Amino acid sequence: MLGSVIPEVLVTHFAWSLSLVVMGVVVGARWMRAYAASSFAAVLALVGLLVDIRFSGGVHSPFFPGLYAVPLIIAVFTPGLRLPTLVACVLTLLSVLLTCWWSGAPAQVALSQACSFAFVAWISVYGGRTYRRLRDAEREADRERVEALQRLTESERLRAQSERNRAEMERLAVVGKLAAGVAHEVNNPLAYVKSNLGFLQEELREAAPDVEELRRVLDETQQGVLRIQQIVTDLRRFSRDTTVEAEESCTVEEAMGEAQRLASVRLRSLGEVVAEVAPALPRVRVSQRHLVQVLVNLLLNAADALETAAPQRPARIVLRARAMPEGVRLDVEDNGPGIPEAVLPRLFEPFFTTKPPGKGTGLGLALCREYLARAGGTLAAENVPEGGARFILRLPGLSARSAA
Repeated sequence: MLGSVIPEVLVTHFAWSLSLVVMGVVVGARWMRAYAASSFAAVLALVGLLVDIRFSGGVHSPFFPGLYAVPLIIAVFTPGLRLPTLVACVLTLLSVLLTCWWSGAPAQVALSQACSFAFVAWISVYGGRTYRRLRDAEREADRERVEALQRLTESERLRAQSERNRAEMERLAVVGKLAAGVAHEVNNPLAYVKSNLGFLQEELREAAPDVEELRRVLDETQQGVLRIQQIVTDLRRFSRDTTVEAEESCTVEEAMGEAQRLASVRLRSLGEVVAEVAPALPRVRVSQRHLVQVLVNLLLNAADALETAAPQRPARIVLRARAMPEGVRLDVEDNGPGIPEAVLPRLFEPFFTTKPPGKGTGLGLALCREYLARAGGTLAAENVPEGGARFILRLPGLSARSAA
């Protein structure tokens, strides 16, 4: 048969090609669904192949081995569907048996061909089944990954919310500590403002009041009002929500001044606060809000330590700032009793406190270190050999961080 022209085969191929063209036009016009068209094309291909085999030698035809490839081809092109592969296996097995009958092959040959084809069909079905399992396992893995990412996102959101709540709680606790002192601090300038207004009222009743004296009293009154305004402004800015932090850098001197004003309502009755600031300090990559909160926490902790010092001594707290190659070093040093050696390793642990119940949350120093760590800084503590405690803040300079 090889090398010869078989008219029936040519007619079969022509009719086969024409059928495919017509079916393409039908599908393009949307008169038939793509799934139905693909099924019809598969059946048409099997019939065309069977006719080729019939007229080109039966089981001895060069087209006959192509029957074995039909289930494999269907399994490859429809890996996610079981039915097309099973239908292809059944129809192809019938085609193999029909070809053996047409060719007059002995029963032994037909059985051998059927067994060989059964093996190929098993590979096709098993391969499709394995693919479906792998596909389902991949989909399940993707689903689990998505769920894990969603759980992680939710966990991160809750963690961030918890962190904000924790910071807010500590800030409000500091505001609570300052509240009594604020009332006293506001009351002092308010008292002499009231006194000066009474004096002005009396002076204006005179026929010829002393203008210079009135101007001096007015200046003092204005200073008292400005002092009250400054206290209220500092306290309101300190206690406001800082979820969105606009400031990315600050000057150490300004932050120290604001922290001293806020803490002065507590420290003024204990002793003195001394600021030693080196000239021309660089700006640091820490928001002023966070740096002020860190310093206020450290100053109030120093005040608590000095109140319990035995024997009692005049309090002295030193804020010392100097430049370093990587930024600024800021020390907060007091002459209190110092930090017990057993406490130092746990000093910055969340919820660890040595204060009596109701006087400390155990979050202050942990948050202070966290604020600085976010900006690339550090916070450490040590005891001063002469007595007292020293907290060391290393703040990254703005230019050094930007260059990095």
